Amino acid sequence: MTNPKIPGTVPFDPDAGLAALRGDCARMAPHWAAPAKVITAPVSPSLIHGVTVPVTSARLVDAMSDYGD
Repeated sequence: MTNPKIPGTVPFDPDAGLAALRGDCARMAPHWAAPAKVITAPVSPSLIHGVTVPVTSARLVDAMSDYGD
């Protein structure tokens, strides 16, 4: 979205559509730096201790067919 308070920008038009939004994003992309990719090593299951799951979350997952029905 463009900022109407900055000289030289076009005021925001909510009906401009996806093309205008993509154009705004393309103009802003050079201003955003991507963080360096951090590669982490997998953690051995024997090192994971004290993990608790709230009862409501356990019931929710249990009710999902993707998780073992």
